[in-house]
Amino acid sequence: MTDIRDQDFPPREDVHHGEKSPRPRRSFTPEFKSEIVELRRRGDRSVRRIAKDFDLTETTVRLWVSQAEVDAGERDGLTSDAAARAGRVPLPPASAFGACRSDCPRLPHPCQARRLGVPTR
Repeated sequence: MTDIRDQDFPPREDVHHGEKSPRPRRSFTPEFKSEIVELRRRGDRSVRRIAKDFDLTETTVRLWVSQAEVDAGERDGLTSDAAARAGRVPLPPASAFGACRSDCPRLPHPCQARRLGVPTR
């Protein structure tokens, strides 16, 4: 019997050292995130179905829904605006679920600030 490792198969393109290649980081507009959250809130699709239909991970959909609940005051946690003001997350061009206020400070993420030599507070 021939060992499969002895056969000459071309490497799969989607595998990197025995694991799937990392997915490139993507960014999404606040409007797109709001649409995904609304689809889930209506309840006619599961998180799995939404993730598959829009080529997202289930974790991403769950995080967006949870953050929208925090921002709406339906769940305890740090709102997007508060997190941005605290410098815990990079402030996007608009907050996660609506337009960013003009008085909202645009602080860089602490890792970026150290690299750029910019104060974070």
